[in-house]
Amino acid sequence: MQLFVFICAAVMILIGAVGVIVRSHPVHAALSLILTLFGVAVLFVAQDAHFLAAVQVIVYAGAIVVLFLFVIMLLGVDKAESLRIDPVKVQRPLAAIVGIGLAGLLAAAIVQGRDTLARRGTGIDTADGGVHDSNIRQLANDLFSNHVFAFEITSVLLVIAVVGTVLLARRPRHSGASHTEAGTDTKASVK
Repeated sequence: MQLFVFICAAVMILIGAVGVIVRSHPVHAALSLILTLFGVAVLFVAQDAHFLAAVQVIVYAGAIVVLFLFVIMLLGVDKAESLRIDPVKVQRPLAAIVGIGLAGLLAAAIVQGRDTLARRGTGIDTADGGVHDSNIRQLANDLFSNHVFAFEITSVLLVIAVVGTVLLARRPRHSGASHTEAGTDTKASVK
């Protein structure tokens, strides 16, 4: 099973990486990057590095790529695409089937694991009966106590980057008549 998971994750990573390079549409390239990052997260899960997998999905695929998409959509996708035309005819029915399947898997996981979650709600029991201070708790303590200033500065820098992108992408709207008049004034001054 590990070999199968590795092969699937490797195929996801390779297809996504090739998609980032080959795709000419920037939104499609960013979506290919998300596929690559999800494949890396699957490899982290296969290596029992669940925290790294969660960080990979939340930080990189969730935040950074969404920021990329936000910047791409603000800066330059001027071409209007019709939502009524499907480039792939089976796309919407396939998306509905996959969505229903994922909802069913999520419901089955919740039903299957609710007893375990109830038992472990107070903490993870160790062999000696005490509550184990996990690595994630230690990391959270360190991050939000010793390094909280650096963490907050990073979030402020990301907000400044988004505001700067919005200001740079905002183009003054000219009506057709005023733009034409400005063009004729320029031609008249050149003569």
